[in-house]
Amino acid sequence: MALGFAAALTLSTALAQPAIPDAYKVNGFAIGCQAYTFNRFTAFEAIEKTAAAGGKVIEFYPGQKLSKEQPNVTLDHNAPDAVLDQVKAKLAQHGVKAVNYGVVGIPNNEAQARKVFEFARKMGMRAVTTESADAINIIEKLAQEYDLGVAFHNHPGSFADPNYKVWNPYYIAGLVTGRDRRLGACVDTGHWTRSGIKPIEALRVLKGRIVSAHLKDLNEFGSRSAHDVPFGTGVSGIKECLEELKAQGFDGNISIEYEHNWDNSLPEVTACIDFVRQFGR
Repeated sequence: MALGFAAALTLSTALAQPAIPDAYKVNGFAIGCQAYTFNRFTAFEAIEKTAAAGGKVIEFYPGQKLSKEQPNVTLDHNAPDAVLDQVKAKLAQHGVKAVNYGVVGIPNNEAQARKVFEFARKMGMRAVTTESADAINIIEKLAQEYDLGVAFHNHPGSFADPNYKVWNPYYIAGLVTGRDRRLGACVDTGHWTRSGIKPIEALRVLKGRIVSAHLKDLNEFGSRSAHDVPFGTGVSGIKECLEELKAQGFDGNISIEYEHNWDNSLPEVTACIDFVRQFGR
């Protein structure tokens, strides 16, 4: 899909999320895993696997089991402080930083929405990821109060389904235009590829408002059945995407959300991180 840059919205306002320390970066990028990559495993195992792959940061998602030893405990924004303390200790043990949380629904109810932001602040995160565009007024208020970024994420979509809008980078661009500079996009290059959108074009549409990325390389363009492959071996243009992110001065986290070979994806995830490690060299 040609997005037509001449009509693109201008989103040049600098973002305002807290910086990720250089100690948690690989070749200048804060890269690690979306824990959903390891959803067949526990949150503790996701931390271990992220570190084993060479990742320095992690993005948690709601509802993952905490550990093998505590299979009835889940990690989400309703977890008590005692659970969060265990997660913090596990992160410190493996030298991994929690930077993001999502994709999580944020209710259009301030008291309920506040739980998400409180969780992110307690965990020392930089942002939360959501698709809850209907709650944007509450989201903006809480983003300002908690000094946290909010990244609107895209799943696959098409114009044939007018009820689902956040798949379209123009919609997200319009959604955050004029809003607090903590609000922006979590750019999922895999889901754009499935939707028939060239990721490099979508990144340019959202220039200046990219909070975080779910970076994926897929084996087919425009197919809902396409699957993840190691960076640089697919059709999503990962090299060009990294070049564009660097040119934009992007300083958010890159999450590898590898949704293939679920039980044994660690070698492929490692290859993705190695690709970023060697980028530009």
